[in-house]
Amino acid sequence: MTTTALPPRTPVSIWEAAHAADARRPRSNQTQLGASDTICMRRAGYILSGTPRTNTPDKKAAILGTYIHTGLLEDARREYGWLVERTVVGDTIRGHVDVVQLDAATAARLPKRHRPKIAAHAVTVEDIKTKSGRIWDRVVRFGPTAAEMRQVLLYASLLATVGFADIPGQRYLARLGPIEVALIRFRFVNRDTGEEEVQEFPYDPWLAAQARWWVDRVTEEDDPEKLRRDHDGPGLSTICDNCPFLDTCWPEAAPGVPAQTVLIHDDADRAKALERYVRARERAREASRVKELVRAMVDASPEGNYGSNHLGWDGGKDKEEPDVSAMVDAFEDADLAVPMVPDQEAMIRVMRRAGMTVPMRKAPGKKSARSINVSKARPAA
Repeated sequence: MTTTALPPRTPVSIWEAAHAADARRPRSNQTQLGASDTICMRRAGYILSGTPRTNTPDKKAAILGTYIHTGLLEDARREYGWLVERTVVGDTIRGHVDVVQLDAATAARLPKRHRPKIAAHAVTVEDIKTKSGRIWDRVVRFGPTAAEMRQVLLYASLLATVGFADIPGQRYLARLGPIEVALIRFRFVNRDTGEEEVQEFPYDPWLAAQARWWVDRVTEEDDPEKLRRDHDGPGLSTICDNCPFLDTCWPEAAPGVPAQTVLIHDDADRAKALERYVRARERAREASRVKELVRAMVDASPEGNYGSNHLGWDGGKDKEEPDVSAMVDAFEDADLAVPMVPDQEAMIRVMRRAGMTVPMRKAPGKKSARSINVSKARPAA
């Protein structure tokens, strides 16, 4: 019996399915400005004007974030009775609020079957953000970005002035009318470790008005090219690198020339740019001086929590160096010719070519450089 071998075939990528499904989501094809689109004025202008998307950035990290986000919200809805992924709509903007937690008085106005299992102490608008471990310390220290804060303020503002959108599936919520929002909350989740960080802020109508002003400036401008770019461009901003309007926003420069060169039109622009450079260099010099001073001040300090920071030390371990005597013994055992005057580098090369392990020993009196490592204070054991 003979068999015919099947021709080699590369399995399809599961990411092709994920990207295709993501492209079909209503959010991916929305032409009305969403609160999450307020990350950049010009990008928002492109969306409102119906500008065709020119780029298809890799969205693996964003899709993974969506999966985590969706799963967490669904479980929270089942366990706590939270209002999740609820729609709010205004004259110029719409969005889906991750979580709205109602206080007891507001929840009592809902039909019993729709009331949360546990009422909040105040009406809270919450947004969940997944973040990579690479930037986790910065997130924990400094909280939401200006764009993230603007997004949640817009959600809260719509709830406070309009209420929930009157659409199928949430008409019972729309009947509540405007809701007196008291708190906005960010719940950050570390995609690498699952760590959770919660930060709350009182709802500030003045800050909400600022967020609405930002949107008004975008909607009033017919030409998106006249709107400012809020980020530094390709190669310098991951937001720009992953923008669907990248090629439209940043015209292609000559080969080998940064796209940011389009920002310089004349000598006046060059003068302003150089002034910015000098100011930044001076700030960096002062920052470096302070870091060196503090580094020297704490050199004798043990590891531990000090205020809101944790002091740790890396390095300071014994250095290793090739053990020439052991190398000579290894050469003789392997019937390799030992140079009359041992040449350490040459011996290392020969041993590596022969597939041998280079013997190492601790270098007397030598240690690796000791570097400082400052991170957020750790919980007490």
